[in-house]
Order: sequence, then C-alpha cells, then structure tokens
Amino acid sequence: MIRSVQLIVGMEVHVELATRSKMFSRVASPAHPEVYSRHGVPGHLEPNTLIDPVVLALPGALPVMNLAAVELSMMVGLALGCSIAPYSKWDRKSYFYADLPKNYQISQYDLPLCFDGLIMLPPIGGDGRIDFDALAKGGAEGRGGGTGGRDIGIIRAHLEEDAGKLLHELPGGGGGARASSDNLSYADYNRAGTPLLEIVTQPDFRTADECVVFSQMLRNICRFLGASEGIMQRGHMRFEPNINCVLTLEDGRTVKTPIVEVKNLNSFKSLKGAIEYELREQPRRWQETGIEFASGTKTTRGWDDVKFQTFVQREKEEAHDYRYFPDPDLPPVVVSEEWKERIAARVPELPLSRARRFVAGYGLAAKEAAALTEERDDCLFYESIVDAAVERGVERSRAGRIAANFVLQNGLKRANERTRAMAHAAKQAAHEEGDIAQSQSRHGVPGHQRQVYQEAAETVLVSALSITAAQVAGIIALREANKLSAAGADELFGLLCSAEPAAEGFEFEATGRGGSEPAGADAAEVAQRRGLIIVQDAGALDAWCDAAIAAEPASVAAFKEGKAAAMGRLVGAVMKLAGGKVDAKAARERLEQKLA
Repeated sequence: MIRSVQLIVGMEVHVELATRSKMFSRVASPAHPEVYSRHGVPGHLEPNTLIDPVVLALPGALPVMNLAAVELSMMVGLALGCSIAPYSKWDRKSYFYADLPKNYQISQYDLPLCFDGLIMLPPIGGDGRIDFDALAKGGAEGRGGGTGGRDIGIIRAHLEEDAGKLLHELPGGGGGARASSDNLSYADYNRAGTPLLEIVTQPDFRTADECVVFSQMLRNICRFLGASEGIMQRGHMRFEPNINCVLTLEDGRTVKTPIVEVKNLNSFKSLKGAIEYELREQPRRWQETGIEFASGTKTTRGWDDVKFQTFVQREKEEAHDYRYFPDPDLPPVVVSEEWKERIAARVPELPLSRARRFVAGYGLAAKEAAALTEERDDCLFYESIVDAAVERGVERSRAGRIAANFVLQNGLKRANERTRAMAHAAKQAAHEEGDIAQSQSRHGVPGHQRQVYQEAAETVLVSALSITAAQVAGIIALREANKLSAAGADELFGLLCSAEPAAEGFEFEATGRGGSEPAGADAAEVAQRRGLIIVQDAGALDAWCDAAIAAEPASVAAFKEGKAAAMGRLVGAVMKLAGGKVDAKAARERLEQKLA
C-alpha cells in the first residue's frame, strides 16, 4: 500500500523569440509583432509564405546565425541568473518528421549559450497565486497553506530553430475539392526556422501551482525583456513538464515512478491539468504494472483538452537517438566580457521586482500589483503616469496609488468595452464572410478571412487606448486640486481616449459623452470646455445643500436616526442639483455640518 505521494517536476519551456527574421535565414519570422498584430490589425498568413531555400534546406543553401536572437537569449539567461558561456557551438539534432524540412534541427547540445541559473520561486498563496504581501515582507511561505519562497535551478537555456506545423484538416476550414480526401495532412513551414529558446529547469517543483507560477513569471520576464510577445494562442510559449512521483510505501520503502514528458502545452490551464492528472494516475499505473523509474522507461504523452487527460504518444528518445554532431556550416558563438556586460546593461527591472516595489512603495494591494505587472505595456504605461504626476507636484507614493486606480478602473473598463465591441464586430464579420468563403480560396484551400476577423478581436490593453500618460497625469492633478469630481474624472478619461479604429473595417465610437477629443489634447482645457470643472463656491454649495435637505425630509430624518446610507441619497441630490460640478466629499462634509 502507498502511504504518501511526492510530486517531482522539471520544466522544459520553449520560447519563440520576437526577432524580425528567422534563426538562420533572412525571411521574416512569424513571432515578430510586425508580421502579425497584437492589437487587432489583420495579420493572418497564408501557409508556406514565410519560406526560402534555407528554411526548406534546398541544395546549396547555407545558414547564417541571427545575432539578435543570440542577444535576446543572453538577456533571458541573465534574468534567470545563468552564466553565459564564453564559447558555445551549434549541433545537428537528427530525426525524421514531416514538419522538419531538413530532417535535422540546428540546436545546441553539450555547450549551451546559458547554463547554471537560479531563480527564486516567490511565496504562493492557497489560491495558487503569488502572495505579493508575503513577498514584500520578505516572507517565504504563502498564506493559506501555499508554498514557494525557494530557489529553482535552471540547468540550461539553449538556442535552436523551431519546426513547422502539420495541419490535419484544411487550413481555414470549409470545403473545396480536396475537403473529402481521406488521411491527408498539410505541412505549413511558416514557423520552421523561427528562433526558439529552450529553458530547462532542475526537477525542483513539488506542486502544479508552482509550475504554473514559474511559467507565468517566465512569460512576464520574456515580455518585459522584449524577447518574446508571449501570446499563448500563437504558440510563442510551449510548456513540456517532466513528471514523476516518489511513492512512500507502508513498510517505509520508497519507489520512483517512470518519468512522463507531456508535450506542447500552450496554456496555463492545460499545464496545471496535465500535471495534476499525472499526479493522480502515476501511483495507479505503478500499482498495476510495478514499473519503476529506470533508463528506457520514460514516455512521451500528449494532452487532450476535451477529456482533460494525457494520452500516450511514444517512448521517449534518449540523447544518443538523435545522433548529435557539430554543425559544419556554422561557426561557434564566442562571447567576450565586454559583449556580455553590454547585454546585461539592457536588462530592465523585472516584473516581480516591480510588483514588490508597488506594494512596498505605493501601498498597493497584492492583486493590484499583480494586475499592473501582468502586461508589459500596461505596466510601463502605469509607471509613466506616476512619473508624469510627480512632475506635476504630486507626492510619489500618492501618485502611485491614484495612477493605479485610473489604470485598473477607468482604463480597464474602457479597454474591456473596446474588446467586447471588437469581438462582436469580428463575430458578425466572420458570419458574413462564411457565405463567400469558397470564392476566396487559394490553390484549393479556403481563404482565411474569417480567421483574420477572429484575430482582430484580441484583448485591447489600457496602454492601447491612445490616452497618454501626460493626459492621465493631468486628470490626477485636477483631482488633487479638487477641481474635478470622481465622475468628472471618469468622463474626462473617456473623452481623452481617442476612437481610432482597431483594425481595418472596424470603427468604434469614443467612450466619453459627446465624442472624443483630438489626440494629445490638454486635460485641463478639455475639462474646462466640457464644463467638468468643479464649482468652488461656498455660497453655491450651501444653496445646493439647503435645497437637497428641503427636498429629502425622509432622508434627513433617517440620517438623524443613525442610518448612514441616508447620507448617500442626500449627497446624490446635491450632485444632481449641481450638475456634477461639485466634489462629493465636500458635499458630504457640508451636509453633515448642517445636520449636526
């Protein structure tokens, strides 16, 4: 009988680097944001359009190393605490598969570019998320039974080229003369040759949540470095956990189950699901088969997102099965100290450090800090707002708190509205295009207009709303000077969000009342012109308060009886009488004085 089960996981993470061209070819890379668009501009690619003789390994074609890919890899390695090898080389990893045009992959084997790294896994709360409060206080353990607060070893981070992609149904969907053919797959080599950084950890993880948090951290690090856009649905990051268990038996003996590598997981949900499934199943498999960990027992499994379980793919190859040997067409990579120092200077403050600083320096809640560091562009936008507000005389810690409210409340509300509008427009356009898909076919394969519209519905970030950091800082300054109410500030924010179309064929109205303002318009001037400036007239405030008290006798009586909610109705009456041109806090204070 099994007394206890200890999960052991090591991670392999494949990161597509966001270089302009591929690893060994000058053809454009599909992982670069100019080839597609994160913010909704149609950028779908026809199959096999990002290819050239090098990608297809035609006779006489020779590879040339991409310098930018090497430097981005060095930045990631340094961020993960790795040593940078002064000398590394390229190897050929030989295997036959239909999505690998050369029948070998150019990779690194015994001399990787980055090695021997160490990164701290932060405290994790019982909800499976980073506990920023514990992190800011220097604690190791998360609240509510969480884990974390320890180091994860990085064995290596080596460069290689990505493979292509096999499509087991017609690209774009639909019919066509070949749609009814049996047992056909289509090879798309657009992805082949894309720079790929493979990061391999020590088997230091003990829960699925730890693996997910590490993967989220790694995605954020790569995005902040500009190494990868990290868009999961585009395959920019793929996770491959190596999972086994240590079983403690009733007699005290321990046995290890065989390692299972789950391939090509492209979401945090599937990563967590696959690990937890194997944690449940491996003890049962051992009881049925008695097979323990040993050389040759490792298997590769896939993940079924519908059945939410893994399935056997093949027995795992060992290193000698790939017949590695040095690539004769490529020179080694020699990294000088000067080059390494120059790259190290390009590594910015990492997201976890920023989140810790936001909690400790600005007094933000853990969830707020996590939300602000979740997207690179939004985080940089937020910090620009803080700096701009400080330049206008707002104390930095207060500027940090107020700017967070504008990004996470006023901004996020409008970003969500824009995203929903885009999704609706994309759905309608895709439906309309469905009727004419056959007329847009290319070489017998239906056109991709529907996918273009679907990709145009990606999430809009606050930083993409076209309101500038200086404009938000202007709103903050007006609020600090008591010249703008909370409602007025929200309306002004909307007015300054220009209504630029997010994609060709899509148009959106401005969020603010009465239309948008010209790009870069001064916040104070717009507030004045739109009649949003608060009337700072004690006599007028007294008159509005007196009128509200006279109009709401029941609320007055309720407030005097100790019912605090009644004051809200009185304040609302004042705000209505003033047309929103009075500060709610000031109105409340004056009403309380009059009713004392």
